[in-house]
Amino acid sequence: MRNPIAFLIIGLFFGTGIGFLWAASQGITLDGHDHATDHAMAQGDMAGHDHSRMAAISVADDGSAPAITATLHPDAMSGYNLEVRTSNFTFTPEAVNAADTPNTGHAHIYVDGVKLTRLYGNWFHLSGLTSGDHVIAVELNANSHSPIHVDGQPVRTELTVSVP
Repeated sequence: MRNPIAFLIIGLFFGTGIGFLWAASQGITLDGHDHATDHAMAQGDMAGHDHSRMAAISVADDGSAPAITATLHPDAMSGYNLEVRTSNFTFTPEAVNAADTPNTGHAHIYVDGVKLTRLYGNWFHLSGLTSGDHVIAVELNANSHSPIHVDGQPVRTELTVSVP
């Protein structure tokens, strides 16, 4: 009887090599994406990517458009608790990556212009900030991650925090 493990290893080795050669012959590159820009801070939910170049979901300011505000509360143990308040908007974590529906989705949190994480509710613990001034931004996004705009402007709020 032949050793099935040896055949498996040989098959994987040659099969993978043939696959890469075929992909290269078709002009397919295996560049992936740059995790340094998508996940610059090692904290919280690092899943997701910077979709700031996606087409925005445009909403008219007719009184039912979503809005956002935020407050940073110093945490007694460490860091800050970010409180996010929305109006005319519902967090729908169960629908992330699904079809867009009006006034639903999630938020993206940015620190100094770099996406930190997704937000699926009203509170987030923010820690690990270095000394100095930091701009914390929270932006509403549709289920598809496209930013939501009202009359051409992103539904976004920004706070500046000075860390001693």
